[in-house]
Formats: sequence, C-alpha cells, structure tokens
Amino acid sequence: MQKSTEKIESQDINGIIAAVNTPYQEDGSIDTDSLRRFVDHYLACGVAGFLVPAMAAEVWKLSNQERALIVQTMVDQVSGRVPIIGGASAQDRESRLENAKMLTRLGCDGVLVSLPFEDHDSFRRDIMAVAETNPGFLVIQDWAFKGFGIPVVTIVQLFEEIPAFKHLKVEVAPAGFKYTEVIKATGGKLAVSGGWASTQMIEGLDRGVNAFMSTILPDLYDRVYQRHASGKREEAKQAFNELLPVIAFSHQHLDISIHFNKRVLWRQGIFSTPLVRDPILPFDDYHIRVADELIEYALSISKPFEKP
Repeated sequence: MQKSTEKIESQDINGIIAAVNTPYQEDGSIDTDSLRRFVDHYLACGVAGFLVPAMAAEVWKLSNQERALIVQTMVDQVSGRVPIIGGASAQDRESRLENAKMLTRLGCDGVLVSLPFEDHDSFRRDIMAVAETNPGFLVIQDWAFKGFGIPVVTIVQLFEEIPAFKHLKVEVAPAGFKYTEVIKATGGKLAVSGGWASTQMIEGLDRGVNAFMSTILPDLYDRVYQRHASGKREEAKQAFNELLPVIAFSHQHLDISIHFNKRVLWRQGIFSTPLVRDPILPFDDYHIRVADELIEYALSISKPFEKP
C-alpha cells in the first residue's frame, strides 16, 4: 500500500489513539503478521491514530532493529489513513535524538518524547533538541506518578516557542486539574490527551480532552468517546461503566496491563501468542483465571475480530 502524501495535523487527532503492544512469535521474534491484523482491526473500530513504540510495547526490551521493524510495519499497513505517533523516548539524549530522526525517516506523522522534569532550562534544552529533528508534530508526555509533572508555565513557553509542539499527553495524578490548567493556559490550542488516566475518562471528556490512548478494546473506548462527543453524556457514562471491571484489573500495574492486554489480543485472534519478554512481573494462575473471566465478558460486548 502507498502511504498518503496528505499531511495529518495533530489537531485532527480527536478520539482513541491505540498504544501498540509488541506481538511475538513462538521463537520470541517480532510477529509482523499480528501487527498488520492489529492495524486492520483497530482501523475498523474507528481509532483516530496509533502510538508506537511506547511503554505498552515493552520498548525498553527492544533492539533498535526491532523498533524500526515494528514502526515500518505499522507505517506500511496504516498507509496514511490515520496518524502514527512514533515513541522516541530513551534514557540518554543521543539515543532519543536518533530515535526521533529514525521515526520521521520511516514515515511517522509525529514524534512523542517523555523526559523527567528536573528544571526548566534543562528540560527546555532537551525538548528543543528533539524539535530540531523536524518531526511532523511533537507530542510531549507529561509523566509523573509523584508530583504534578511539567509546570504549566514551562508547557506554555514551549508551546509558544516550538511550532511543532501541538499535543500534550498527560499522565500525572491527579490528571483532571492538569487537563484544565493546560487547556485554559493555551486557549485550547494545544491538543491534550490522557493515557493511564483513562480511569477518569468521563471527567477528562467533560474537561475537553481531545484524545485518550488505550491498548485494547478500541471499539468500547470509542463508544464512550463518540457518545460523549455527540452530547449523550449519560449514555457515555453507561458505556464507560461497562469497561470499568476491565480497567480496574488491568490498571494494577503496567506489567499486569501488558500481560492482560496481550491475552485479550491473543484470544481475539489478532496476536498469534500472548508472549511477553522478561523481566516482567509474574502473571500467575490467579491472574489468568480472573483475566479470562474478564476477557469473556469484554468479548461479549465488543466488536468481533474478523480475519480477512
């Protein structure tokens, strides 16, 4: 398939962005056939974009060659139908910049970067360096499970200084107030998305969040989003409540989420295996029993996967 040459702007990403898990074959290698099935099913479910590779992809366990293979497979299969955001995050500055260049070269529409905030000047310097790699648009991940993440004054300054900075992924606790602060401070011109904070999806939509990043069951998340967007808030709440048992189990820990999400995708027939890579927290028989009960429930209310 030929990738569309039409430029996709970050402001167009309104809805559910799929954060991609990495599928493995039985021998542990990357399963590109599963990635292609993932793309086709998720597009049929109405996703607004893809994020790859990120934490959900076990990105810290992938080689540079594997990262490139995954991204290239996604770009080829999506073929310009929705934007792809490439995850450039890395432990060191040099690797981060090389990742950003590689992602843009492979055809990603935008690049996401996550950096710990230590002080304004060093954070600005590192973000500016990523912006200078000329991504189509830049997504900054505001990540912190302790504290309030990137100061709003820093976010506003970067938004004013960097034309490519169009989207902020908020993953702080509490996320809700941060959404509102950022939206107000940028006049609603900076797109804002939620990730791990999908547990507060209705609150986020009430506050004007543009997108949510999830990994599994995109049709169910999109149902919540679309009902809220069309003014049917009570129906959106009902649809969200149907998802809550799944969210409550899978959001115990990132590792539990990866185990569970891959098991869902495997049961759907999208992934050929539910394999994960070590090191990762164990997923024992008790986890499996509860997970399988929740998967049966989720599959009973979600769009079935149909093999081509």
